[in-house]
Amino acid sequence: MKELFKRSITGILYVVLLLSTVFLNSDAFDFLFMTFGLACLYEYKRIVQLKGYHIFIAYLALWWAYIYLIHDKIPINFLLILTLTVNFALMAYLFSKKHLDFNSVQKFIIGVFYIGGGCIFLTMIPYNDTGFAQFLIMGIFILIWVSDSFAYLVGRTLGRNKLFPSVSPKKTIEGSLGGLIFALVAAYFLSQYEPRISTGQWMVLCVVIVISGGLGDLLQSKFKRVAGVKDSGAILPGHGGIWDRLDSLIYAAPLAFLTLKLFAYVS
Repeated sequence: MKELFKRSITGILYVVLLLSTVFLNSDAFDFLFMTFGLACLYEYKRIVQLKGYHIFIAYLALWWAYIYLIHDKIPINFLLILTLTVNFALMAYLFSKKHLDFNSVQKFIIGVFYIGGGCIFLTMIPYNDTGFAQFLIMGIFILIWVSDSFAYLVGRTLGRNKLFPSVSPKKTIEGSLGGLIFALVAAYFLSQYEPRISTGQWMVLCVVIVISGGLGDLLQSKFKRVAGVKDSGAILPGHGGIWDRLDSLIYAAPLAFLTLKLFAYVS
């Protein structure tokens, strides 16, 4: 009961912090996710035992350039292609039954584009020709939270078939499907408040976010299992590290950005 109370309080504070920055102003949101990215990279660096601090410099340089300086479609598309290439390549690592070791250069590239690129595109999503789309980014957070929450609840009550026991023994197929169904319901209601994306487009975006977010969760679990640790950090009581909280969003963000780009919602 004490652990549940601690986990609940931490979760509430996390949600309040996130939504406060969204509705305060865009600079607060940008700064929060720049900081979250640094925290995730620190936890990643420790887990994969990457030496040096060059990865932080590379991330900050990319983040600053793409958030404040670069607005041309070509370099943005180039970064998107690099990020998605690394993310798709990591699926081979996730589903491989063999033990794969990364060298220092590979660890650096993975950190910069998988984590750094994910945080950059998550920060870029709310910006479009009409300004800072607060409700859109809030909606993406809500879809992830609804999916995670109901995947846990449905899995606890109806779960029988394991989803990926070698990486995450507690996740079930029933839980994942339940999370997707309830997220689709949430997407329908979100579409009533963000009409610049149609109901059908919200549904498509939801499927992309939930499926890719689930893969991101499993991917982070694989990194932790290989390293022999339960959590990526201990900064959030009852939840682990920042990377533990953002694993789904980080992996899903580039695909969500691509989906919105195909919808002509972002440039």
